[in-house]
Amino acid sequence: MRILVTGVTGQVGGALVRRLQPLGTLIPISEIALDFTKLSAIAESLDQLAPDLVINPAAYTAVDKAEDEPDLAMRINAEAPGVLARWAMRHDVPLIHFSTDYVYDGRGERPWHENDEARPLSVYGSTKLAGENEIRRSGCCFLIVRTCWLYAAQGKNFLRTILRLAQERKELRIVSDQVGAPTSAALVADAIAGMIANGLDCLRDRSAQANGLVHVAASGETTWHGFACAIVDGLKSRGVPLVIEDVIPIRTDEYPTRAKRPHNSRLDLTRLQTVFGISPQYWQAELESELDKVADEIVSMQSYYPQNASFADHLFRQPHVVVADHNQPCRPRTGHVAVK
Repeated sequence: MRILVTGVTGQVGGALVRRLQPLGTLIPISEIALDFTKLSAIAESLDQLAPDLVINPAAYTAVDKAEDEPDLAMRINAEAPGVLARWAMRHDVPLIHFSTDYVYDGRGERPWHENDEARPLSVYGSTKLAGENEIRRSGCCFLIVRTCWLYAAQGKNFLRTILRLAQERKELRIVSDQVGAPTSAALVADAIAGMIANGLDCLRDRSAQANGLVHVAASGETTWHGFACAIVDGLKSRGVPLVIEDVIPIRTDEYPTRAKRPHNSRLDLTRLQTVFGISPQYWQAELESELDKVADEIVSMQSYYPQNASFADHLFRQPHVVVADHNQPCRPRTGHVAVK
């Protein structure tokens, strides 16, 4: 089985490549090799690569920036997946495509079911929903995987942002009225591996049973503030040097962002469990595993850099976080962290 995975420089794409190696011949494709802004070249590239399964985690994910670049976000998140889907239809190849909790408007307190109406609040969410609809209209065999609050030990994400800022700042202010399940890229990759482990015919059957849509996320729930506290506590327990003293909860309206975020990102996992037989771990267990990776990385890095060097300078820096004047808040891509 030839498995094409897009967006392999991202956290989910990278995790998929590592996890799916035993299941077939991997065709890892970066955004450079398969440029989603050049729609006319996508089908020709797929013809040359000839995959038996296409898995597409590639996306435009700069949530706030999308408000100013709606055309680019639409091209990458909707038009390009539509091209993938139409190619998959012509060649009878299944497509697994990733979507987001941002397609929901975040009202209420109960977990969102796959059958609930999608009403996105942002350009990003609207383009992701448009991508889902492009795939549905194509007529191909597809499975859309909606997930939420993604992170990993590597990459550009909330965990890495908190790691860096906790080494630089004594106080962080974190949004505490948005609820969801922090979901590791490794958990997502494990779920996808479970879906395809029994072959493409089984994937086709179960995708049809799921009506082409399933939620994949960690079990349990917390807030961004709760997630940040768990990260800080976990790093401290592993002996990671931090200067952070206080993690202060704030309301969303105290930290306005360009794009609106859903307050309720809880995802119902019943379909994942009943159709695919997959019961994800709780987010706390997944976080422990990712923090172990971070701690191992830091121990390894400490052995390479002199003790008098600024250790934080050697750690991964989230380029979307601007460390400004101490009296001004930082504005990370996630839109949940303020620094004082």
